[in-house]
Order: sequence, then structure tokens, then C-alpha cells
Amino acid sequence: MGYKWQCVEFARRWMYLNTGCVFDDVAMAHEIFRLRSVREVKSHKTRPLYSFRNGSRRPPEPGCLLIWEPDGEFEHTGHVAVVTEVGPEFIRFAEQNVGHRVWPDGRSFARELHTKTTEDGEYWVECSFKDACILGWVIQTDDPTHSEPAVVAEPALFEIESREVEKKRRSRRSWLNVANADEAAYVEVVGGHRLATRDEDQRRFFVISETAHDELIRATGELHGLFMHATDHVLRDERLLARFNLPRALWPKIHESWNNRLNQMITGRFDFALSPRGIKVYEYNADSAACHMECGKVQGRWAEHYGCDVGRDPGESLHDELVDAWRASDVDSRLHIMQDRDPEETYHALFMKEALEEAGIETKILRGVEGLSWDGSGNILDPDGEPIRWVWKTWAWETALDQIRAECGDDPEKLRNYRPGQRHAGAPRLVDVLLRKSVMVYEPLWTLVPSNKAILPVLFELFPNCPYLLRTSFELTGSLREQGYVAKPIVGRCGSNIQIHDRDAGLIEQTSGAFENQAQIFQELHRLPVVAGYNVQISTFTAAGTWAATCLRADRSLILSQTSDNMPLRVVADHELRDRRRTAR
Repeated sequence: MGYKWQCVEFARRWMYLNTGCVFDDVAMAHEIFRLRSVREVKSHKTRPLYSFRNGSRRPPEPGCLLIWEPDGEFEHTGHVAVVTEVGPEFIRFAEQNVGHRVWPDGRSFARELHTKTTEDGEYWVECSFKDACILGWVIQTDDPTHSEPAVVAEPALFEIESREVEKKRRSRRSWLNVANADEAAYVEVVGGHRLATRDEDQRRFFVISETAHDELIRATGELHGLFMHATDHVLRDERLLARFNLPRALWPKIHESWNNRLNQMITGRFDFALSPRGIKVYEYNADSAACHMECGKVQGRWAEHYGCDVGRDPGESLHDELVDAWRASDVDSRLHIMQDRDPEETYHALFMKEALEEAGIETKILRGVEGLSWDGSGNILDPDGEPIRWVWKTWAWETALDQIRAECGDDPEKLRNYRPGQRHAGAPRLVDVLLRKSVMVYEPLWTLVPSNKAILPVLFELFPNCPYLLRTSFELTGSLREQGYVAKPIVGRCGSNIQIHDRDAGLIEQTSGAFENQAQIFQELHRLPVVAGYNVQISTFTAAGTWAATCLRADRSLILSQTSDNMPLRVVADHELRDRRRTAR
């Protein structure tokens, strides 16, 4: 039915028990208002579902679902309740995850709200929380009178545009503040004050519409929920979990991590294709995602320097969202940021350190694992002799798993008896830190599952009608061959070891890398849009499971990699795009 004990789970359970129907998975409660059907479980038939905005001339009725906006008390998520009684001046309902009070004897509802019916027959519900409001209600009915029309966005609003900033003034070569450690590290890594690699692209930026961006935000929230649902599904099925190539010795710890730290993910990144064909997701980088600084700081600095006032910067909220995510975390002492010695990870770590410290968390960066030691109690100490208790890492969990595989080889007995995190004679390694029971790591161990591309066939099997998912399989099927497909290792980074097969031309592009021995999945070929000669990918970041920011990556190659450019992205009003295109014609 969903996550216990959330409001959506209650609403779906009530509907199933009382009507035999369920509504589709949603990431947030307010998204129920967008649904247009429910499914009869036994027959698999669909029934119409209509939405009525607060103030509609069709009032709610017992058994319908009351929906709250994603604001105030219900920020990000919204809320849903089941209506039990409707009167001319009140509405009563049952709900979950608000109040946590036992109902008084003889009462059949959780709360009651005041309502008003106007002379024109409009039915209005007042919210008792002053910073929240009622969105409306959804009714399973065959009569759509007074319902909200289904909104179908214009395909043209999903087209990405390339533009250039006018040369109003001579630009200085330096525009990032190298007095700030993260900006200085960035300048050193990329070789100057720039986002794009090519000199002729320094003024180039890309534009998407408000409608497209709203849909990206919606997709981000919904997909995060679906990936979490699929993760739970995998962890309940050992046959599926075996396909993820995770050492069996770690399975109990992965289960423990999921059961104890379900909502403790700080940040991840979705990669999308956005075009007039719609929005399709390629994968969810739920563990050790990159490009935060490019999105959350550098593209904003670029706009200030070049005087780009077109639309707005969709990355400007990332820092604040990360601060909020860290404030809501359980960290209660110094946190160690553990990073590889890759120069790119230096500015990434410094950018996150800034958010952590604004959240009030004392932070220390460790570059590499040299200088770590054990104390007499088996705790791991940093080079200054301080115990490591909390960790945020730029390393991928798979790096630690590779250390286990290297130590155990293919010996099933060694893998089965491996005791993760135990003290040993040598100096502590990365795997010892990350799997030590006394160390709490972000992102949690369970993010190994949604980050693994083996989750993609599971997702498609669970949610074949989700408009954001591409058809994906563990086997290369005839239908995938006919359409064209992409072969991807279930574990890989930076576009390594990917093959793109066109329906007619066969293999058209491939990359090498360190993941050639990994099992593969096969995903239908859905090419990135080509804009100004670049293959353009949109990425969205999550913070604590909700949308936090949006950025854009571009490459002349069909396969994006670590060297692909982050280029400035702006979001403009729909009418601005329409007017500009009309003028151009």
C-alpha cells in the first residue's frame, strides 16, 4: 500500500479495502490531484477519477479524497485524507500522520474543518493550519461536470533553446572569487574562470520553459518515490538482489541500513532527456552524485558576471536545500568529509562543507585515507587522533565493495564469511571506515541499490505505464533490438563501458572503462536532444528526497562523461518562449 505510516498509504489502503481499487504510485500526496484513474485490483480494469478544485460547484462526498497543497505545514509533500462526512458548514475526515491522537470513543473521524457554500453554489473548505491550504478533492465518478480539465502541455514547451549573452561590455577574465577555497579549487581544476570548455561558448547558455521545469520537478519527486518503492521490492526478494552483484556478506548490513535509515539520504541526481517527446529518466545517482557546485554556485556567478538576466537560475536554491537537509539529519558531532584525491572532488567537498557548516555541523575534510589508525577500543581515528563517527563521502560505495572483492577474490567461502568493519592488523582502509558499526555514513549503504542500474529493469516491470521510464531489461530482447538500445554495466561511473546500438546502423558509439566485467542491462535507445551541435542532458538534484535544483550538461559525443561541460541553464516564462518564437517566424 505504500510507506507506513504515511498519509498516502492510509488513503490507498482505505480505497482498496472499501472499493477494491487502488491509485497509481505517487511520490507526494498532492500529486494524487493529477491522477485521472484508479485500478480495480481483481479485474485490472480502470475507473475514471476526477479532481475538483477547492471552491468547485461539486462538493466533496463521503469516500472521496481531500488533498492539501504542498505548502506550509505540508511543505513539499502536500497531504491526503479520506472524507467521512460532508455538511453545509463542515467536512469530517480520517487521516494518518497528522496529530497522532487516538480518536475519542464514538467518533468516526480524525478532524473537522469549517466549510462555506456561496450563493453561486461554490463549496469552500477552510484549512485549520494558517500556512497551508486545501487544493481540492478527487472523486471516483463517471460524471466529470465541474472537474478540473486534464492539462496537456504543448510539446514545443519541452524544447531546449541555445542563446548567447550580448556583448554589452568587455568581460574580465576573472569572475570567480578565488579567495573562497571552493572557487579557487574549481578555477584550478577547469583551468580558468569558465563553465564551457570552448572559448567560443563562454557566453552560451540554454533555456527551458517554466512548464518544462515544473514537469521536471514533478518527475523528480515522483521518481524518487518510485526508486524507493523499487528498492524496498528488491530487498524483499533475494532472487532480485542477487542480480545487483553485491557481496552476500553485506546483505544483512544493507537490510539493516534500509530498515533503520530509510529517510536519511542527503542528496542525489537524476539524469533526464528533455524534448518535445517528453521527459525520460536515464538513471538515479543516489550515491556520490557530482556537479553540485557547478549547478549551485558557478552558473549563478556566470550569470552575474555576464549580465544574464533572462529568466531565472534553477540552481540558486541548491545550497539552501542542502543546508535544510543537513539540519534535519541526525548528525550530533563532528562530521568527516572523506574524498578521493581527484582534484574535481576537492571543490565538490568544499562546496558541501559550506552547506554543512551553515547547518551548524562542525566539519573536517580528509583527502585519501593516509594517516588513519585504530585506538584501543577499535575506533577509527583521523590523522589528528580524533574518532570518526559521522561521514559524508565523495567516494562511491562500490569503491569500498571493490576492496572486499579484491581481498576475497571469487572465493565464495571468503565472501560468505567476510566480517565488514572488523578491526585488523593493518591501518584502516576506506572499507573499514564506511562499514564500521560505530560510523554513520551519508549516503547510507542502502543507496547501493537505487544507484545500481539493475534497478532500472525492476522499475520498468513494476511501473510499465510510468511516462518517465524507458523500457529496460536484464536480457536483450527482440523488441529492444528492433527499436535500438543502450547496453550499460549495472555498476559504472562517468559514462564508462556504454554501448549505443542504433536500429539500422548497429553499434554507433561506445566507451571503455573499468567496468567491462560487470553484468549489463539493456535500455531502449532514447537519444538526447541535439541543440547547437551539443547532445544536451538535463539533471535535477534532490535534497532529503525532494527536488532541490536543476542543471544542464552538454557534449559533442552521444555519451556524456566526466569531461562533458556543465553549461548555464535558465528557466523562462512560457509566454516569453512563445513570443520569441513567434517573432522569429
